[in-house]
Amino acid sequence: MSELLLLQPVFKDRIWGGTLLKKEFNYNIPTNTTGECWAISAHPEGESIITNGKLKGMTLSKVYQDHPELFNHCESKTFPLLTKIIDAAQDLSVQVHPDDDYALKYTKDRGKTECWYVLDAVEGASMIFGHKAQTKEEFISLIEQGKWDELLIRREVKKGDFIYVPAGTIHALCKGTMVLETQQSSDTTYRLYDYDRTDALGNKRQLHIKESIDVTTIPHSDFCLMTKVTQIGKNVNTKFVSNQFFTVEKWDIQDYIQFPNTRFYIISVIEGEGLINLTKVTKGMHLIITSAAKEVKLEGKFSVIASYL
Repeated sequence: MSELLLLQPVFKDRIWGGTLLKKEFNYNIPTNTTGECWAISAHPEGESIITNGKLKGMTLSKVYQDHPELFNHCESKTFPLLTKIIDAAQDLSVQVHPDDDYALKYTKDRGKTECWYVLDAVEGASMIFGHKAQTKEEFISLIEQGKWDELLIRREVKKGDFIYVPAGTIHALCKGTMVLETQQSSDTTYRLYDYDRTDALGNKRQLHIKESIDVTTIPHSDFCLMTKVTQIGKNVNTKFVSNQFFTVEKWDIQDYIQFPNTRFYIISVIEGEGLINLTKVTKGMHLIITSAAKEVKLEGKFSVIASYL
C-alpha cells in the first residue's frame, strides 16, 4: 500500500491575491489575483487529488474514508487538517474564526484554530493580531464607531516568523506577506472589517459583525509558544507548537536522517530538493507520509513544514 501520497493543490482567486505563488513555486495559477493554494485538503470547498500510485486520481477525502490504515486509523470522521499557502498581495479582511463548539452549533463545519509560518515578507510588513478592548462593551462600541485604529493591534512580521492563531483571535494578514498555514479543516470565517473596499462589480463583501462579537476572545491574550529545537547530526528539527489540534514542525535536512514511523505526516516542501523514502521531492511539492511507511528516510538539502496529530 502507498507509503507516500503526492497531492495536486487547488487554487483560489481572492480580491487580495497576487502572482507570488507562480513566482516562488512555479504553480500554474488560474488568475493574477490568486490568493490561496489549498495544498493538502480534504475539505469539500477544495479537495486535493492524489497524483501517484494505485490511488492516483482519487480525492484525499475518499482515500481517507476507504483506507483508514494509511492514517493510523485516525478517530476523526473526516480528514482533520488543511494546509494552505497564502499570498497576501493586498490586506486581507480583519476576521476571526469560531471554536469547535460554536461552529458545530451554527454551521456544519469545524472550528478553526490555525498557525502561520512566514515564507516571505517585504521590509516593514505587518499583520493585525489581537485587539485592545478590555470588555465586550468597549469592543462593541469601538466597532460601532468605526474606530479601527483604536481597536486593532498591528505587529511587524518577517520571514521565518511563526504565529499561532487560536480560535477567537482577531487577525489579518497584510500586504506583502506569504505564509504557509496549518489549520483545522474548516472554511468558517467571520469577517469583521474589510476597509470598505468593493469587488469588480462595485459590491462590498459580506461582514459578520454579530458572529464576530460572539466568538472573539475578550480581552485579547497572546499565546506563549515554547519552541523546541533539536539537532540530529547536520539536520535540525524545530517544533513550533503541539496541542490537541496539531503539532507543527520545520525539518531542515542537510544530509540524511532515518527514523521509525507509526503516524501520518502532512508535508510541504518549502525549500530545496531531496528524497523522502526514495521519492524525489522539490520546492512546492505537497505530500502525506502515511502510516503504511514503517520508516521515514530523508536525504538531500531541503526544508519542509510537517504537521501531524
